[in-house]
Amino acid sequence: MSDYTLPTLPYAYNALEPYISEEIMTIHHTKHHQAYINALKTAEASYAQAAAPKERIALQAAIKFNGGGHINHSLFWKNLAPANSDAAKLKAGPLQDAINRDFGSLDNLKAELNASSAAVQGSGWGWLVYNKKTGKTEILTLPNQDPVLPPYVPLIGIDVWEHAYYLQYKNVRPDYLKAIWNVINFEEAEKRLVEASKVC
Repeated sequence: MSDYTLPTLPYAYNALEPYISEEIMTIHHTKHHQAYINALKTAEASYAQAAAPKERIALQAAIKFNGGGHINHSLFWKNLAPANSDAAKLKAGPLQDAINRDFGSLDNLKAELNASSAAVQGSGWGWLVYNKKTGKTEILTLPNQDPVLPPYVPLIGIDVWEHAYYLQYKNVRPDYLKAIWNVINFEEAEKRLVEASKVC
């Protein structure tokens, strides 16, 4: 069994206010993310002890769900930055070039990703990804806690589970999607893009 741990946030719980409240961040990080880690450890321990193939198959859904929850949230925390920080501003560089090439502008990307994320039925994620096969950035939505898998590399992820916004934005997901762009860490997204687009 792997020793999964809750990652430390690179900012204070209140650092994303007023766009994401301290209460949401505290609950989301210490309760929800920790719950995925705890359940993943339990599922992996049970898998290691399972003798029959049917037992192992039965545990795969729990491993996928909770493992995806841990992976996605670990990316999500790094994906955010205080609104007034340099990281929360898209500057000239590879990411801006890719967004302009593939979407026309940052505003177009926001509109398209927000529309796709708002349309997710139930809970899931909206992603800006880099497609290693095409060399382009694309929008991807995934249900539940399904993680982004090759050939896609996650650049920006937006958590559209209710616990990401419900306390503050009630049931109005579009308001949350509009607000979150104020705290997106574009520097982190650009680092992911540069790493993903390296020619090996």
